[in-house]
Parts: sequence; C-alpha cells; structure tokens
Amino acid sequence: AKYGEDVVRGWRRSMTEKPPPLTKNDEMYQPPPAPTTESLQDCQKRAVECFHSAIAPALFDEATDSEKRTVVVVAHSNTIRALMASFDSVPDPLVSKLHVPNSVPILYRFERSTREPVSSRLQSVAGGSHARWLVSAENHTQVRDALQPGGMLTRAMFDAWDTDNDRRLTVAELEAGIGGLVKEYSNKRLDCVVLAVAKKICRELDMECKPNGSIDQKEFERRASEAFRGLQGDKIH
Repeated sequence: AKYGEDVVRGWRRSMTEKPPPLTKNDEMYQPPPAPTTESLQDCQKRAVECFHSAIAPALFDEATDSEKRTVVVVAHSNTIRALMASFDSVPDPLVSKLHVPNSVPILYRFERSTREPVSSRLQSVAGGSHARWLVSAENHTQVRDALQPGGMLTRAMFDAWDTDNDRRLTVAELEAGIGGLVKEYSNKRLDCVVLAVAKKICRELDMECKPNGSIDQKEFERRASEAFRGLQGDKIH
C-alpha cells in the first residue's frame, strides 16, 4: 500500500530495480556482510558464485568417473530462477519470465566433461530451457486426469473461472481462480503439480500480454497440454 502494486512488481521482476534499503531500525535488518537491499541481478550474481564455488565441485569434481552424482539445491524461488537463467543463458530482460513452481523439483542434467546441460531445450516465454519438472508417476497421473473432459485444466475449470462469461480468461480471473482452488482444497489433497501447471499458465499470460490480455478456452487447454508434455520425460517410479 505504501509504494503501490506497480512499484513492487518492478522490484520483484526487474533485473536491476531494488526496494529501499533496510535501516538498523527495520525488523529484518542484518549487519554486514548481509545486504540492506538487492536487485534480482545482485541475487543472481551471488547464486551463480555459490554454484561455481560449492555446488559445481560436488557435482563435477568429487565424483568418480563411473559415478552419476545428484546434487539437490533447496532455495527461494529467486535463487532458483537466477541459477536457471545462468544454466539456460537467458537474456536479462527475460529472466523475470522464468516460472519456478512451488513444491515441484526442477531437474537439470549436465554433461560432466563440458559442465553444460544436456537435456533438449523446451520453448517458453523466457526462451528455451533445459529444465524439467521432476514428478512422480502419481503426480503425472493427476495432471493427465486434470486434462480429461471435466478435469481441473479443461473447459469445466475455464467456465468456472470465467466470471464475466465473455469466453476469455484474464490474468485477474486466473489469479482469482487459482486462489479459489487453493482455498477449496485447503482441507483436501490438491496435487502440487496440477496447481503448478495452472500457475504457470497464469504467469506466462501475465508476462507476455498487455494489462488487459486474455486467452480463450482453446488457448487455455493448449497451454495446459503443452505443460503436460514437458513433464513426460522425467517421472519418478
């Protein structure tokens, strides 16, 4: 409320914009070397330095020639986004468009000799990416079922979220629909990957369209199906 939605959105999505620095009177203030403010670009620099100094040696240098080593990185979405941008060589203006799903592992496979990603690139609003969502067979089934007639990611959901009945969904309607979905399933089991697919559609529409941009049912289902195809290569059995 103090700065306005557009200003805060700029802090969160621009590579270079920063919020006002913290002072010693702020509850979240930490003494140096903790930064008092930083941009996404600053975060990316720290994350990539950490990868090269701590993660890369464990992934590439410490394993034997025959060993296939897996390193798990758990971090805030901005940190993950910064690493993804580095791995995929995403231009600065497109970094904020990278979608980082909550509670869904993101998998990169690397060639040890070159230290470069080896999975084929999948296209997105942020350009090509080697990332894959790592899902269980059960997650995969839940998303597949959500794409069947009457499922969460088909016309039934589209109609429920189309509050003005104009046969199109705006970003606001998508966000409200996702919020309602989370609330409806607060005491039930909602598959995190189904929710992540819905959020991915919303974020991509938000990033690529004008303020009043919208999609029709066919485009909604196409995007959901496209996200599903991106899951098929990496399932945990």
